[in-house]
Amino acid sequence: MLIGLQNLTFEFGSRLIVEDATWHINPGERIGLIGYNGTGKSTLLKVLVGEYLPAKGTVEKGRDTTIGYLHQDLLSFDTNDSILEVAMGAFEKVKQLEKEIELLGMELEETSDEKLLHDYSDKLHELEMLGGYTIHHRTEEVLQGLGFANEDLTRPYKEFSGGWRMRVLLAKMILQQPDVLLMDEPTNHLDLPSIEWLEKYLRHYQGSVVIVSHDKFFLNRMVNKIVELYQQQLHIYTGDYEYYEREKEVRVELQQKAYENQQDYIRQQERFIERFKAKASKAAAAQSVMKRLDKIDRIENVEIERPNIKINFQVDKQPGRIICELKHISKSFGNIEILKNTSIEIDRGDKIALIGANGKGKSTLLRIVAGTEKYEGHRNWGHNVEESFYAQHQLEALNVNNTILDEMKECGSNKTELELRSLMGCFLFSGDDTDKRIKVLSGGEKARVALAKVIVSKSNFLLLDEPTNHLDMHSVELLADALNKYEGSFLLVSHDRFFISKTANKIWEIVDHEIKEFKGTYLEWVEWKERMAKQKNAKVKQEDTDNKKQETSNKKQESRDKNQETSNKDQAARNKEQESGSKNQATSNKRHEQVSNHSATAVKGKELQKLQKQFQKLEEEIAKINQQKTQIESDLSNPDSYKEANKFSQLEKSYSTVQEQLKTANTQYEQLFEKIMELENDQ
Repeated sequence: MLIGLQNLTFEFGSRLIVEDATWHINPGERIGLIGYNGTGKSTLLKVLVGEYLPAKGTVEKGRDTTIGYLHQDLLSFDTNDSILEVAMGAFEKVKQLEKEIELLGMELEETSDEKLLHDYSDKLHELEMLGGYTIHHRTEEVLQGLGFANEDLTRPYKEFSGGWRMRVLLAKMILQQPDVLLMDEPTNHLDLPSIEWLEKYLRHYQGSVVIVSHDKFFLNRMVNKIVELYQQQLHIYTGDYEYYEREKEVRVELQQKAYENQQDYIRQQERFIERFKAKASKAAAAQSVMKRLDKIDRIENVEIERPNIKINFQVDKQPGRIICELKHISKSFGNIEILKNTSIEIDRGDKIALIGANGKGKSTLLRIVAGTEKYEGHRNWGHNVEESFYAQHQLEALNVNNTILDEMKECGSNKTELELRSLMGCFLFSGDDTDKRIKVLSGGEKARVALAKVIVSKSNFLLLDEPTNHLDMHSVELLADALNKYEGSFLLVSHDRFFISKTANKIWEIVDHEIKEFKGTYLEWVEWKERMAKQKNAKVKQEDTDNKKQETSNKKQESRDKNQETSNKDQAARNKEQESGSKNQATSNKRHEQVSNHSATAVKGKELQKLQKQFQKLEEEIAKINQQKTQIESDLSNPDSYKEANKFSQLEKSYSTVQEQLKTANTQYEQLFEKIMELENDQ
């Protein structure tokens, strides 16, 4: 066990978070910590790292166990250092060693002390064992994997927004390689390419990982255990999220049957007590049954308690066929070009997911469609279109000094206070909750208020920028269901692949400053992208092979042309000799030699065929060696290859071997080619 809870009870103020909980985190585990909004998942992580002390029980931790903890509070950190320097802070031990080596080196320049030399050598070896010569390269690779461009690496950390800062701190934590990595909503600030990179990286991570996330796709790919915080208890499931969903249904069904059976038994016993407690002859038996019932361990009735927000998008007016038309749109921020002369149309019934890497202009495009961003070109709004915009920073746009009810009153819905209170009840704000000020709400509660403002508008076209951030998985499912039933159209930006796969019937992507449209679902788009990538790779390989064949063919043709030129010169010389009529002895001898050469042509022809077969076989062998070399180079470029010394050494050895094989084969290739040319020249 690396770290864990033993019979732990924790209360946050007057609220009980968890009671008598036992949970051990073991080496190699990938754990998803899940629960509805407000149940205390983030609080439980703080208990694990010792920020909060339990009311009862203990937090147990191995003596040498190291913990990395990624959470939103880290964003208070600020510095003028570059993001590369911040991330390289992961290698404190290596940096300290480098300073010690530098000092020892300076001392050795002034003295030849044998002990100093021995210490210097030991520290150099220790630096090598810690991978000290590769930390710069490894840090760059991790930052680039998380979406940073090369030119960003030297920019000051303080210039970046909160989401990008979180990526830098995530990179630092990954590079530290703690025994246990605790991650609170790590995908909230990542785009799809970065999430996919993080998945690949964490799959090969040597330590244990605990993830709090509402991203089903991410959890299904990442975890082998689910810990659910539900009704102040920890429920453990050994499997991924899909397994948890199936297994929970089974457990609920079994508990329901056990509850019903126990209730039948209790009713029978109570009838017996009621019937015989007044009869002297049966009173003792009735008393015995009563005592037995008092001692029975009662099974709880299965009533799934979950925050069922009631989302019902309503539409007041039906729009025309076209919602919005963009013609020759261009947009730049200084020298950074976002869109260039791109055109596209949104039609009634379109449910579009705009996806891609951060920095490509997704939110900018959303604002252009909404009419809140300047641009070049033409944006034509359709007939009867009424839009509502849920911006990425919608939560910050809420007036923090307003109460929930005041905020709803200000959004121009013309609803009465009673109607607004009823609506907020659907969003889990009941009774006096609507009088809470926005500033005291959690991220999930603010998101529900912002969503309620969108719904109350009765718009027929929605613009949604990251609407699932801060919502738990159940609420994400309810929002997806509501959008599927929604009679209007929408354009949304999201990195939640489950949400996109459940809602979108079209996919938009910004590629080379143009909007590319795919008519189909997200899963169909993924399959299409994979198919296109395979075709592209096959085409590149085929072109490479064709080019090599053409190059060989050109060389052969060049040699034939030279042979023909030589033959033509010989023929011209013979013709000249015949015309001159000069038949001296030297000419006669030369002709006699030519006759001898012709007699050997048949032998040389067979030898030529043999060499040509060897040449073809050697070409195939070189192609195979090149494939092996490409694969090893790919493995060497993977940061995971540097984690295990044995694996890296083996790759280096294999790479050296394959280079020698390729060198030998190419030498044979050239020698064989020259022999073939000589034989073809002789013919």
